[in-house]
Amino acid sequence: MPADGSEIRPDDREILLDVRGLTVEYVAQQGSVRACDDVSFTVRRGEILGVAGESGSGKSTLITALTRLERPPAVTTAGEILFRPGGRAPVDLVGRTERELRGLRWRHMAVVLQSAMNALNPVMRLGAQFRDVLSEHDRTMSRQDAQKRTEDLLALVGLTPLQAGRYPHELSGGTRQRATIALALACGADLVVMDEPTTAVDVVMQRQILANVLRLRAQLGFAVVFVTHDLSLLVELADCIAIMYAGRIVEIGSAFDIYHHPKHPYTEGLRASFPPLREPVRRLSGIPGSPPDLRQPPPGCAFHPRCPRRFERCDGTVPDLRPVGGQSVACLLYGEGERAGSRGPQGVRVEADDVVGH
Repeated sequence: MPADGSEIRPDDREILLDVRGLTVEYVAQQGSVRACDDVSFTVRRGEILGVAGESGSGKSTLITALTRLERPPAVTTAGEILFRPGGRAPVDLVGRTERELRGLRWRHMAVVLQSAMNALNPVMRLGAQFRDVLSEHDRTMSRQDAQKRTEDLLALVGLTPLQAGRYPHELSGGTRQRATIALALACGADLVVMDEPTTAVDVVMQRQILANVLRLRAQLGFAVVFVTHDLSLLVELADCIAIMYAGRIVEIGSAFDIYHHPKHPYTEGLRASFPPLREPVRRLSGIPGSPPDLRQPPPGCAFHPRCPRRFERCDGTVPDLRPVGGQSVACLLYGEGERAGSRGPQGVRVEADDVVGH
């Protein structure tokens, strides 16, 4: 992230992924649960988009929807996922057949799952799993070429050829996670989707994995959608950050703006929940309450039962995601057509810095 907060999403970079109004529901006898609700965002080629939020906010459902890996009872009921594989014309992933999706996966779009131990086949050596992927997507590749490519991929993430001969249970958690990242890059994907890849490793290994992701992105030019509950992690890694709550994006902006000028009260709560490194010691304040039960979501703004700046309209009006300065925010503190401030309770003018408590 540029230290001066300069723009990091130049318009001349091609849009690789354009998500429009994506809605995913879990269908049950008692009624449908909307886990992703009208989600829209874009990812440009070579960009890292971070997605943050508490458990139950819809992050993992978003990941499976983007990669078309959702299984019943999850159903994509609305929206488009426009993807440009290899710089070609956009393809709407919603409605594609499994055969069509197989032609896109690994070669153009790959995924790094949360649990590396479960993502890797426990009864196959690591090298055999790499060769399996490579031969599936390039039938002309010889065994020797696949072996050499496997060693090159492992070297990209700091692993040695010796580790290709080991089973997953013989590797440490950090090594397995780095191996899954290398496996996702096996076919030169344009987009790599990562679902909390640092959850099961210690903070030292987290730093190594993040450094690897940044280095590989700069070297290979792929884009990343990186999902985590840890906002502090994304501030160091991402170009742009989307904050999810109760299945909706409530704020999206550059990592600099989300860190220094969060506008939604929920984003401010997440921002205040981790300690600064270079400020005086202070008491951390959490967000009171719990995320809503999506089987019975509250009326109006889903955050209003926990929001310290709630006022009457919040109880019955669902806020739209609107531009506010350089960010987009779904909050009634920011009125329609007002970019710098808004009308809060009793018509009092609320400036952006006042809203986030700076």
